[in-house]
Amino acid sequence: MTEFVKVARVEDLPAGERIRHDFEEETILIFNVDGEFHAVADLCTHDDGPLEDGPLEGHEVSCPRHGARFDVRTGAALCLPAFSPIPTYEVKIEDGFILVESPDEW
Repeated sequence: MTEFVKVARVEDLPAGERIRHDFEEETILIFNVDGEFHAVADLCTHDDGPLEDGPLEGHEVSCPRHGARFDVRTGAALCLPAFSPIPTYEVKIEDGFILVESPDEW
């Protein structure tokens, strides 16, 4: 059964912003893209670098190191140098809180 973890209040994550959440094994980023919340691994599949400080344009986050871009909805790699998608995690909203699927359960 999928475990969900409460990571923040909805009002604490305005549109266009992101938050980082550290799980036991993984670090994830939760993005608010025009009121839609998406969670991805904080990991560029090109060189295992963090995406935390990468620019977000629409649904695309760019790796600040080499410019690989990923779709935060699907994890798909959108340009070189990355080929592989990044992991994505289910997000749900309950009682004003953002809950994210725990990557530790994989």
